Amino acid sequence: MVPLSFREITDRLKQMQLPETDVVIGIGSGGIPPATMVAFHLNAELQVMVLNYRDEKNTPRYEEPKVLAKPEWKLEGKRILLVDDVSVSGKTLQAALEQLKGLNVKTLAMKGKADFVLFPEIKDCVKWPWKP
Repeated sequence: MVPLSFREITDRLKQMQLPETDVVIGIGSGGIPPATMVAFHLNAELQVMVLNYRDEKNTPRYEEPKVLAKPEWKLEGKRILLVDDVSVSGKTLQAALEQLKGLNVKTLAMKGKADFVLFPEIKDCVKWPWKP
């Protein structure tokens, strides 16, 4: 397991060339802490979309990710950055992107597969600073 600190994450955020963003959407629950950091870094609005696919032990709960809560957003014309902690199979990001179809959306994951990946070199599990 690879431990990461808030400082390491924020230092990496400062080094990345992220797109101009109006709204950061964090995928709950794992993507909310990193989305908060990204929204603060980009001085963007923060929203949350709650999807559930895996349990705390990373075992799939459902055949496909399920959208559990999606606020009433006014996102037309906004530049959106969709954030999750980890995207290995890409299923959760894809389910979230389906909800945002037709909008200007880029994706960011702390590790895994996305348009922007903060730690592409990490292949192992991560000990996130916001997890006990």
